Amino acid sequence: MKTNQIVTENQPKQQATHQHEDNSFSVISFLIGVVLFVVSLIDILPISSSILFVIVIIISGYHVIWEGIQLTFVTSKKQKKFTPNIHLLMSLAALGAVLIGNYQEAALLILIFAGAHFLEEYAEGKSKREISKLLKMNPTEGRRINLDGQIEVVAVSELKIGDQIQVLNGDQIPTDGQVIEGISAVDESAINGESMPKEKQAGDLVFGGTVNGNGIIKVEVTKDSQDTVFAKIVRLVEQSQQNISPTATKIKKIEPVYVKTVLFLLPVVILIGYTLIGWSFEQSIYRGMVFLISVSPCALAASAVPATLSAISNLANRGVLFKGGSYLANLSEVKAIAFDKTGTLTEGKPKVTDYYLRSKSKSEIYQWLSIIVALEKQANHPLAEAIVSRFDDNIQPIQIEVNNRVGEGLNGNYQGKDYQLGKPSLFREVHSELVEKQEEFARQGKTTVYFAINQEVVGLIALMDVANSQAKRVISYLKAQQIHTTLITGDSKLTGQAIGEQLGLDEVVTNVMPEDKSAIINTQKKKFGIVGMVGDGINDAPALVNADIGIAMGDGTDIAIDVSDVVLMNNDLSKLSYAHRVSQKLNQIVYQNIFFSLLIILLLVTLNFIGKMDISIGVLAHEGSTILVIFNGLRLLIPIKN
Repeated sequence: MKTNQIVTENQPKQQATHQHEDNSFSVISFLIGVVLFVVSLIDILPISSSILFVIVIIISGYHVIWEGIQLTFVTSKKQKKFTPNIHLLMSLAALGAVLIGNYQEAALLILIFAGAHFLEEYAEGKSKREISKLLKMNPTEGRRINLDGQIEVVAVSELKIGDQIQVLNGDQIPTDGQVIEGISAVDESAINGESMPKEKQAGDLVFGGTVNGNGIIKVEVTKDSQDTVFAKIVRLVEQSQQNISPTATKIKKIEPVYVKTVLFLLPVVILIGYTLIGWSFEQSIYRGMVFLISVSPCALAASAVPATLSAISNLANRGVLFKGGSYLANLSEVKAIAFDKTGTLTEGKPKVTDYYLRSKSKSEIYQWLSIIVALEKQANHPLAEAIVSRFDDNIQPIQIEVNNRVGEGLNGNYQGKDYQLGKPSLFREVHSELVEKQEEFARQGKTTVYFAINQEVVGLIALMDVANSQAKRVISYLKAQQIHTTLITGDSKLTGQAIGEQLGLDEVVTNVMPEDKSAIINTQKKKFGIVGMVGDGINDAPALVNADIGIAMGDGTDIAIDVSDVVLMNNDLSKLSYAHRVSQKLNQIVYQNIFFSLLIILLLVTLNFIGKMDISIGVLAHEGSTILVIFNGLRLLIPIKN
């Protein structure tokens, strides 16, 4: 099966910043320049070292020099004002060094600057490659079953909703659909990060980009290729690569202002040195060039972007997709997080939590459970599956005639007795012991079903949408970080408070209509500041949009995923606390980089004015700091330990 990356329409436009191209020629020429620089130092060729240094400047630095000139021209024309950049500043510094006869220093400056430039490209490229590993590749062809039963291999883009396709063992599933025939285990790790394959049979959903196991399955297409889960993930990744953090954005905004300020101060420094300090004209020019090199903010410019992309890559490989670095950077500043209940803090479907049958005979209890399962297997209400799955493995199957009358629950006759399952309000006279049990379960937010024989209630079953396994740990983590936690649910007060108490939430808001969730987020913003919202349903979409950071569960509805800023794949809520720790570390590293960069600039400028530094030392210290800053950012590719 051929594979290729998805190409989607209406993709976000590229940002108006320079994009580094993968140009092998520039890398090779840079390496040649390094060799020539070493050769010129040991002076083994019958050619002037000065000429060799100039050649090194041209062949190793032409791409960064040209980039500086080109971007300055294009941006200045677009902004309708002079808008220089760091590349231009460094190019002028190298030119100045050449003009005063310091060819070696000029060549060293260009070599180290170009090397740091390539390292930054590598950092950005590695982050994008790491993200791409999560996505892998998407199949471009599918085996469509035509009306005459013949199988035709067609492009994925030709598959329509309702088409039937055959997926052979080992093939990637070409698009989202529903299994209609066959049984197989499917590797869904490319979509949800789950390492264990999931068994699929008729009625189960499958996703494009996942890999079929040993069985052959027939699938009915349920989504257009542009709307598959895989396509949505691709769009999220594209957005995350093009949306840098607020800190990085501020740095980009001040870059031209900073460069213009430096260019203005350059002649001032030269003039002050010549007229006030008493330097010679040549020395003043030299110190001016050192000043130009010292204050070039290369390390400052590299403080945020490599670190942000590395953090996004780290999270993407662990099933957390951010639509942009700004949301990741802001996550550590969140003061309150609101949660939807169903499918977010809970598993999203009811489970049997308790049952009580008024009999002391084990054989009689066993028979009653067999009858309950037999009744529920023929029901279509949402609680039936939960009851069957709870007891089915432990009982002997029996056949029973069932009458499913609307409003009367389930009724069946077995061996001359009438059996009934239904809500408590259907039964008038109930033993006080069972009433007390039912009221106790109700206070815990549980739904109760009575079981009766010949109209006499002899037992009950309690069900509840239980909290998922990660929820309590995540809430505990957030509270330890002094983040206010709120449950927002449309459920009753008893149900909401039961979950809230079980998980230790700070606040519970119940009986909430979908349109009210957004208003609650507004209230929390005024009270706490930056607010996040976690949800999975259509009714959560307005609140997800209104929150400063909207966080969607990966198994949620399409609209919730579309409008959110973060997606937790595989519905793994524990990834939220991991993302928060990564966000904290990201901000810590960015501020480390900024402080270190400014400290180096201040140190170099001071040493220059007191005459304790030359161009070579300035180049090594300044460009070396840039390399250190980039490596510091790359640390975020390493998983954070719990």
